[in-house]
Amino acid sequence: MMNHVGCENVSLLFKLYCLTVMTLVAATYTVALRYTRTVGAELYFSTTAVCITEVIKLFLSVGILARESGSLARLITSLKENVFGSPKELLKLSVPSLVYAVQNNMAFVALSNLDAAVYQVTYQLKIPCTALCTVLMLNRTLSKLQWFSVFMLCGGVILVQWKPAQATKVQVEQNPWLGFGAITIAVLCSGFAGVYFEKVLKSSDTSLWVRNIQMYLSGIVVTLVGVYMSDGAQVLEKGFFYGYTCFVWLVIFLASVGGLYTSVVVKYTDNIMKGFSAAAAIVLSTVASVVLFGLQITVTFTLGAILVCVSIYFYGLPRQDTTKIQPSETKSSKERLVAV
Repeated sequence: MMNHVGCENVSLLFKLYCLTVMTLVAATYTVALRYTRTVGAELYFSTTAVCITEVIKLFLSVGILARESGSLARLITSLKENVFGSPKELLKLSVPSLVYAVQNNMAFVALSNLDAAVYQVTYQLKIPCTALCTVLMLNRTLSKLQWFSVFMLCGGVILVQWKPAQATKVQVEQNPWLGFGAITIAVLCSGFAGVYFEKVLKSSDTSLWVRNIQMYLSGIVVTLVGVYMSDGAQVLEKGFFYGYTCFVWLVIFLASVGGLYTSVVVKYTDNIMKGFSAAAAIVLSTVASVVLFGLQITVTFTLGAILVCVSIYFYGLPRQDTTKIQPSETKSSKERLVAV
């Protein structure tokens, strides 16, 4: 079990394993989702896919909480006390549930109109958005290097979007502006919901998996309402699982596992490794887009992608250093930061 392993005692091999899995999940999810939205005659309802993802996340979280509890009796007691006996907490977690539901649906809209590589680079705007929400909602500060990396990242994304790389093997009509609008909403949702959830987590000692269960229960209700409002008539006519293929189920599986796996990665690795993971996912998505969709790489896309990858690395540096600072070392560490 990983629960008793301290962050300091985790081997480099395990960190590399976390990095590899996170990178492959992020890149495969993006490319697979793009594939399901642009190839195939029967287009499935994205709202139902988001709903099924929430259901799978709920079952996975209950399973992990059961293992953490150690017995069925303790699991039932925990669920009674923290979930069914806490309507206020459920209501509190319905906020990120709603925001995440919007974010996930926007990802489908964005990947219907933008190539996977363009999406992967542009989606890194979630970093400055999360940084801003962290400053405003958690009263934290960012270093000069972090702010510099934020502006560098924004510049890289502008270059990527200046003349968006086009895929030659995609047979559906695309609207890049709609795609960029959708990804902007997804980025804003990601930043706010992530920081809100972190604030809720740190305001009590309630288990992460209990909080996940509370959020996913609300999420199922929210996404079912979304199915009814967006595709209700068509779902009744064609069926909830209309257009589902093995690739659609792969997308749902990756979204479910990826969401839960992120918490493990955050616990056992650091920001530099997460930065490398994001950069590696961009590279993998680009290669896959060239092979699968005939993506035409432009000079501005290449420069923008490089800027984004470098900025992610720079953004992770100060956090990595400050997590290990003791109060007496603050001054010398600040001097080291200036040297960086």
